[in-house]
Order: sequence, then C-alpha cells, then structure tokens
Amino acid sequence: MRIITANLNGIRSASSKGFFDWMQGQDADVVCVQELKAQQSDMMASMLNPDGYRGFFHYALKKGYSGVGLYARREPDRVLAGIGHEGFDAEGRYVRADFGALTVISLYLPSGSSSPERQAAKFAFMAEFYPVLQALHAEGRDVVLCGDWNIAHQPIDLKNWKSNQKNSGFLPEERAWLGRVLDSWVDVYRRLYPLAGEEGYTWWSNRGRAWENNVGWRIDYQLATQGMAAKALQASVYKAQRFSDHAPLIVDYADVV
Repeated sequence: MRIITANLNGIRSASSKGFFDWMQGQDADVVCVQELKAQQSDMMASMLNPDGYRGFFHYALKKGYSGVGLYARREPDRVLAGIGHEGFDAEGRYVRADFGALTVISLYLPSGSSSPERQAAKFAFMAEFYPVLQALHAEGRDVVLCGDWNIAHQPIDLKNWKSNQKNSGFLPEERAWLGRVLDSWVDVYRRLYPLAGEEGYTWWSNRGRAWENNVGWRIDYQLATQGMAAKALQASVYKAQRFSDHAPLIVDYADVV
C-alpha cells in the first residue's frame, strides 16, 4: 500500500505545474494534500475526483486559505472533517477517512511564522489537538496521520538549526510538544532512516536560494500507530519536479487496502 502526503501551497497552482499528472503515475492508494487555498467552487472536476480516485475535502471558510484533502482509490467506510473545535475547523485543517481497520488523516497544523498572533494560534491548536491525538490512538485502529506539521523535531531535520532555535517551527515548546506526540506515535520516515538528514527535507523557503542550496526543513510527516509503522517498507521525498515549496513524501506499507 502506498500513501503520499503533499502540501500543495495552492491546489490550482500545483495542478498547473503537473501535480495530478504525476500523481496518476504513482500507483498510490491514498494521497493526502494540504494548503488547498481554494473553496469547492474553485475546484475543477480533475481536482475533485482525479481518474481512479474519490476526493474528500475540508475547506477553510476564508477564501484562498488553508484547506486539506484526501484522495482514495477505495471508497471509505466513513469520512470525518474537523476536530470538533469551531474556530480551528473554520480553517480547514483535518479530514479523516476510515477503510476497514485503517484510518488515514490529512492534517495541516498552523504556521506561526507570520506574526506573534499566529504563533499564539498555533500553540492553541497544539493544545486542543493533543487530546484528539490521544483519543485517536486509544481507538486501537491502524492509523496514518499525514501532513504538514510545521515543526522540525530535531537538529537533523533542518539545515540551519542553530540559527532557527528562536524561530517558529523549531521553538523549544514546539519540539517538546512533538516529542510528547511521538511518545505514542511513530515518525515513519525517521524510523526507516534514523540518520537521514538533507535527503529527508520536505520544505524550502522561497527566500534566497534555499532550494538550489538544499537549505530545507523536514516538516511534512507520516506519523503512524506502532503496528502500522512496523509495516512501512520504504519512504522517499520526490524532488525531480516542483509542484510547491514542499515536496511529496511517499511511504510504502506492506499491506494493501
């Protein structure tokens, strides 16, 4: 089973850059996408239901902002949008699909880099989301949480970690929170490749020559329950084409949906 997660930084932009053409060649069972920056009225049929897939979405109320989606080859048994918090759900950050004993989730954590107010909102979301994660884990299902977490966990996960310790995405409080999450959940890529550094980066700033010089961050993850993580066979970050300022993270698991 292949699961892909990709922050598109605008689904219409990513589509124009060939994302869906690429996706069709990946033989993925589930593809999770984030930062749609679109409402349903903006979505073309090729974005809603690409050939062979059904799309499920959680749009933000604010136009051109946030939003997540999930594409599945198999019809889910259940789809759930939102975490049950009115304020955060208005931002379109969470969609869950259940397939038998497996749950796959597309998630987009807030970024706090634009202002102190947004950092405060990020911390608030983290506090609200942690018990959701605990309850999800306690369900006893196989779960894969895909998405842009907007946090690099360890120094190995970003190029210039020393100079970013006071910046959103690598703050001590953020890293500690993710560490608590990983007490229960498994970072699948890091489990497969404990020492992987630059090859694991998934996001590059548009400033300077970050992409050319691979000055990146690993902030896109697939976190899984222990049993599901044990089925992970291989993972890779696709960089041959650029659809966004992020790169897709691809993970192959042993069992097929």
